[in-house]
Amino acid sequence: MRFLHTADWHIGKKLHGFDLMEEQNNAFEQVKKIALEQKVDAIVIAGDLYDRALPNEAAVEEMNQMIIELNLKLKKPILAISGNHDSATRLNTGHDWFKTTQYFLNTNLADALHPIEFEDTQFFLLPYFQPYQARNLFEDTELIDVKVALKRIIKEMKTKFDPKKKHVLTAHFFVTGSSKTDSETKVEVGGLNAVPTDLLQDFDYVALGHLHDKDALREDRIRYSGSLLKFSVSEATIQKGVWIVDTDPFKCTFMPIIQPRDIIVLTKSYQELISPEMVNQIPSEAYVAIRLTDKAIIPDIMNNLRNYYPRIISLERAYGREKNAAEEESIDLNLGPMELLTNFFNEITDEEISSKQKKWAAQSLNSLEKETNL
Repeated sequence: MRFLHTADWHIGKKLHGFDLMEEQNNAFEQVKKIALEQKVDAIVIAGDLYDRALPNEAAVEEMNQMIIELNLKLKKPILAISGNHDSATRLNTGHDWFKTTQYFLNTNLADALHPIEFEDTQFFLLPYFQPYQARNLFEDTELIDVKVALKRIIKEMKTKFDPKKKHVLTAHFFVTGSSKTDSETKVEVGGLNAVPTDLLQDFDYVALGHLHDKDALREDRIRYSGSLLKFSVSEATIQKGVWIVDTDPFKCTFMPIIQPRDIIVLTKSYQELISPEMVNQIPSEAYVAIRLTDKAIIPDIMNNLRNYYPRIISLERAYGREKNAAEEESIDLNLGPMELLTNFFNEITDEEISSKQKKWAAQSLNSLEKETNL
């Protein structure tokens, strides 16, 4: 059997306030093209279909259209699970009749024990879970952490193994020895942060979601697909894509996804950044993360730089910043709040505070004093 392994679509996610729907549509079209060209028998989505438990209407409509395209129009079976970003309850709506079109969406731990059967392969779809769910399912108070719970779950799965078939586990968690990027939610509750690889060795392939780098874990048969898009500056140099997996003989091939708007990190001085030579090198649509080498204070720098790089997603000082005179001077704690505010305003702006601004400040201070005295 040949299937496409993907995960962490995070439909509805924004990148530092920038909407990613256009990029997500572009990536999906590439996934669809790969699925057709590679003639895959099924598509595996290992969790985090949405970016949040309560996705907005646009995100839900977008996801629906993607599933319709793959499952109803292209007639590709889909094997999907809920991730830690998804609401298992909401995602489960429609679960029972999805199966009639071979859209196997599993958000329930109990259903993970029953394989989805194909001619030569069994898929076990293990959604993101917490230890208490395993305790309740097995009525076993000894299942206090994910390692013990997962051992029990896999033991139960193995009783359903057909020795004539290959066995694939789809799951969404952090495996010991993996490396994270900044865009992944750190999952620490209940020990869900450490699943040892030796628990997974009985499967012919483990299709993982949760981490956004395909190279987060280097195991031949236990792999993260990574996210389809770059969701943080720390992912700027990571190649995104999907895995094409052949079960017999086993083969795993990475197929890259091209980013329509890439993340570019620039470590430059302000003058270098605004020079025509530099500006002309950077695509106007690119997301730009800036590490400023200047230490001097540059007034309104972010707005100025946006004139040259409209999609700035971060700005930091590579070597720190000089202190201004106001920061160096000691504060006279004997002054009243209004005097302190007036002095601060003058030092920062090099202008006198207006009578109207004084009035607004006085009103705010009076309001705060009343709240404090209540």
